[in-house]
Amino acid sequence: MQRIGVFVCWCGSNIAATVDVQAVADALAKEPGVVFATNYQYMCSQTGQDMIQEKIKELGLTGVVICSCSPRMHEATFRRTCEKAGLNPYMVEIANIREQVSWVHKDKAVGTEKAIILGRAAIAKVQLNTPLIAGESPVTKRALVIGGGIAGIQTALDIADAGFPVDIVETKPTIGGKMAQLDKTFPTLDCAACILTPKMVDAGQNDNIRILSYSEVEEVKGFVGNFEVKIRRKARYVKEDLCTGCGLCMEKCPQKKVPNEFNMGLDNRTAIYIPFAQAVPKVATIDANYCLMLKNGKCGLCSRNCTAGAIDYKQQDEFIEEKYGAIVVATGFNPISLDKFDEFAYSKSPDVVSSLEFERLMNAAGPTGGTLLRPSDRTHPHTIVFVQCVGSRCDASAEKGKEYCSKICCMYTAKHAMLTREKYPDTEVYVFYIDVRTPGKSFDEFYRRAVEQYNVHYIKGMVGKVVPEGGKLKVQASDLLDNRQIHIDADMVVLAAAIEPDKSARPLATKLTASMDTNDFFTEAHPKLRPVESPTAGVFLSGTCQGPKDIPETVAQAGAAASKVIGLLVKDKLIGNPCVAKPNELMCNGCSSCEKVCPYGAITYEDKPFRGPNRTTLIRRVACVNPAVCQGCGACTVACPSGAMDLQGFSNRQIMAEVDAICK
Repeated sequence: MQRIGVFVCWCGSNIAATVDVQAVADALAKEPGVVFATNYQYMCSQTGQDMIQEKIKELGLTGVVICSCSPRMHEATFRRTCEKAGLNPYMVEIANIREQVSWVHKDKAVGTEKAIILGRAAIAKVQLNTPLIAGESPVTKRALVIGGGIAGIQTALDIADAGFPVDIVETKPTIGGKMAQLDKTFPTLDCAACILTPKMVDAGQNDNIRILSYSEVEEVKGFVGNFEVKIRRKARYVKEDLCTGCGLCMEKCPQKKVPNEFNMGLDNRTAIYIPFAQAVPKVATIDANYCLMLKNGKCGLCSRNCTAGAIDYKQQDEFIEEKYGAIVVATGFNPISLDKFDEFAYSKSPDVVSSLEFERLMNAAGPTGGTLLRPSDRTHPHTIVFVQCVGSRCDASAEKGKEYCSKICCMYTAKHAMLTREKYPDTEVYVFYIDVRTPGKSFDEFYRRAVEQYNVHYIKGMVGKVVPEGGKLKVQASDLLDNRQIHIDADMVVLAAAIEPDKSARPLATKLTASMDTNDFFTEAHPKLRPVESPTAGVFLSGTCQGPKDIPETVAQAGAAASKVIGLLVKDKLIGNPCVAKPNELMCNGCSSCEKVCPYGAITYEDKPFRGPNRTTLIRRVACVNPAVCQGCGACTVACPSGAMDLQGFSNRQIMAEVDAICK
């Protein structure tokens, strides 16, 4: 006979304001098996937990139901509380009457009725619960960081400094990411390369860090503490261990008209190239799309002139299989494509550029050597118009931009305006904005410097159209404060494009079984309490893969992700989840449906003997589950056509008991 205790939480006024907690406790006290029911203002407080422990011991409770907030918040808390009182932690059920009731129902009568129903369902389930024992699994003391921008570099350095080996997988030939393309950084206007390249060098020289550049994650198996990852190392056609980065091959290469991605296509590079001077690793890469030798077998000048003998035209992609205890996602961002914004003439005039292209034009290592010149005729622009929120904060029905604020645009536009006025005082600078957002430390002072010290013309309003005409860009805009139309003959127009997650994020999330939002940003386990953890155990988030952020915020999150990884890797073993799949061998027909859908590779098949007709021994194929690998996702239970696969703690019988309790 079950002896169940029910504890209803007020959650301050979160629940009590729209749910009659006393009525809920009184109603649930009448349910079969319930020997005690009460309510308390804060059940998760120490007093509330002491009350639960006291009643378990006093009444000999065999099961506990907590009617409170989401189990994501406090299920672990209440399980530990009950375990200290001698009750198996898996004899605890949470009825979520905050998110599922009080937050969605304002009518108290309706909310109270629904809270009673959810409590009744939890009671029905806990009556069928059985004590479960958690298993243990070892921890592989190695970390994987996916992405080699400033987020990935900082995360890797922090983990490596704690004494753990780290692999950085970067799709580009060098680490550095978007920060390597910047000229100055706000709000201090210090040189981006001056603060980034020392970290790149540190990562390259750290004995605990292995940089797998020009590589990508191909496959991920396993679970927290024991991930198995296959990494594809793409063919560079250059031997990394022999290349000295001297650059002689680039001098001799006849293919010199290849668009330079690092400079946003504003100049050209050779078919064999090193992206920029401070690249790490500083190893040449042959672009197979343009190399004459790889395309038609005619050339070979780079090989003949390479004194180190590093060129290998027969090189193939390689695959590395490695085990990791933790994975950090740091895939970064890209500016959105501006091709859909025809009103700004981006595809019609080379003098309409994105902010990142403008960044390269201002950079001393850029296509113009740091001299600001118009791309069309290489003359100095005297009037520049900056357009804010291009693709950010768009109406969802427009289907060409993003609904969210990209967060960094206001600040980097102020930076561009200040640098332009400082270097070229004869240049008139106009900034059209919807709102100026300066939420960071010293950000508002930085913006006011642009207006007050550098005399940048900030105009609240949107640019309606840009028309190239007679060597000028005719800008038509509105001034909302003065309620007038403005016409400016500009030499250049700079578009502050929205940012979006890197295109690799969505397929990577599928491989990691990680969650994403509708904008393809990775979803954190909890936006306030677990901001750098993914809902997938062992997968952590660093930088703009999780949402728009600036460099200081990115570095802070990188350090936070590293600390979580270190906290995981210092453990020798992890306590597993006992809520794993369990097959009924008598019902299993060996169809392999469950094996095919298992994302963790936890299901295998074995041939087992059984007694057939006339006492003959027959062999049948049945499913077997490795409890150390199974993560209890439940995919196999849904796929099993014979109903042989069940999930401990969430069996079909338990789920149906909840449904029956709700419907009665």
